[in-house]
Amino acid sequence: MTETIMHIDLNADLGEGCNNDEQLLTLVSSANIACGWHAGDANTIVQSVRWALKNGVAIGAHPSFPDRENFGRSAMQLTAEEIFNSMLYQLGALDAIVRAQGGQLAHVKPHGALYNQAARDPALADAICSAIKTFNPKLALFGLAGSELIRAAQRAGLKAIEEVFADRGYQADGSLVNRSLPGALIEDDDKALQQTLSLVKDKQVVAIDGSVIPVNAQTVCLHGDGAHALSFARLIRARLNQENISVQAPA
Repeated sequence: MTETIMHIDLNADLGEGCNNDEQLLTLVSSANIACGWHAGDANTIVQSVRWALKNGVAIGAHPSFPDRENFGRSAMQLTAEEIFNSMLYQLGALDAIVRAQGGQLAHVKPHGALYNQAARDPALADAICSAIKTFNPKLALFGLAGSELIRAAQRAGLKAIEEVFADRGYQADGSLVNRSLPGALIEDDDKALQQTLSLVKDKQVVAIDGSVIPVNAQTVCLHGDGAHALSFARLIRARLNQENISVQAPA
């Protein structure tokens, strides 16, 4: 009997002012490029796109609330129309650069507070997915596994890619631990590696209360702004190779 080869997508948020983007793009299969509202500008977008294309990495948009002062991590309450328009604005800007460089946009992953609020708020999630579908219904949506964002993408007829996190703590309901709380970030590489393997191989994760929750892991986020981002990316790629798990972007 032939052994089935597992595969997983590794993604990283890029163009956010870190100095290791070029190296990370040799290790991941998908890149989420900041669209300028929480970080980045036209020059960083162009450079990130060029590096991604050079390495054959799938390119995604990483749109945010208009919150550059707080890196897009502050909660905001915008109308559905404001969300819709802001998504079109950011997607259009990145798409134009990607096309000019000879590539094409593959997916969208909201950033920071926009991502986390949409994971809980069906109306916000619907507004995001409506904008994506209007802009280009072939784009996939990366959202927190099991969240309202995933359900909204499915309602909209978009390809929904369920995302998990190598270095974030989980609540018992499958949500991420708020960054302001203890246990939000896993700073030990070995612990993050074990969590990643559990997510990918066993489709489960241990929450901060000790409970084990099922998770449909289709893409793993490796944060590019962590203190050990590059070393951890190398560590997880090596371990996945040992486990005969192929790294590839969603088909």
